[in-house]
Amino acid sequence: MSSPGGPGGVITSAVNPRVREALALRDRRGRDLARRLLVDGVREVGRALDGGCRIAEAFVTAEPGDEAGAVIERLAGAGVPLVPVAGPAEARLAYGDRHSEIVAVVEMPATDLASLAASLAANPAPLLIVVEDAEKPGNLGAIARSADGAGAAGLIAATDRGPAGDPWNPNAVRASVGTVLSLPIAVAPTPDVLAWLRERGSGIVAARVQAAADYHAIDLRGPVAIAVGSEAHGLGLAWHADDVVPVRLPMRGQVESLNAAVAGSIALYLAWQGRRNQIDR
Repeated sequence: MSSPGGPGGVITSAVNPRVREALALRDRRGRDLARRLLVDGVREVGRALDGGCRIAEAFVTAEPGDEAGAVIERLAGAGVPLVPVAGPAEARLAYGDRHSEIVAVVEMPATDLASLAASLAANPAPLLIVVEDAEKPGNLGAIARSADGAGAAGLIAATDRGPAGDPWNPNAVRASVGTVLSLPIAVAPTPDVLAWLRERGSGIVAARVQAAADYHAIDLRGPVAIAVGSEAHGLGLAWHADDVVPVRLPMRGQVESLNAAVAGSIALYLAWQGRRNQIDR
């Protein structure tokens, strides 16, 4: 590894132009313009590689541990330019108080519904999770992590009242442990999402606090999408259609609902329980 900017080719300055250019990608407008994002962490960058993401360059610690070294070898094998960093530059690139041995500039994966459909082409009965108006990027990331763990085929961030959750927000990437980079994800307005699900013949299940039936009474074994709403408002009116099955999680205490990420995760694993003998991701 070699790069200008410090002793032995190692960048040490936190104001190095190359470092500053990468850090600008953490700004929302910068990411939108460049269609790139900054991904920090060994596991997260590894999952970006697993998901086939194109990586423009990677800033790597000058003295990597074994796990980081293995991912750095994969990056080098994929022809990714490696930029060694240390000291203030390495600390500045890390997100929050995190020590990141690898920070990569990654091109955002496609998030249109057509791309999601292409990823499902070989799956006759995909399980999908739809998150409408996600208020907190961390919740979206946590649901993506659960979706990956439960064998879901993809996640859709839908928008009804406001902007859809941003799967490339640093908090979403971090909460997902990088699974937003390997799990197929689409971002679209709610009407488009519902039309797309209907065209595909997918069952549609909507989580509602006041629903009569709970998840145990619903068959989730075929192609199905489970929709959860925002913490403040729940799902919008579009999910009250006749072909949408309302369900609830039984609540035995005083609270009437769970955190969106928790509710979505429980629903995914209940679906997995009923599908475990036929899941084919």
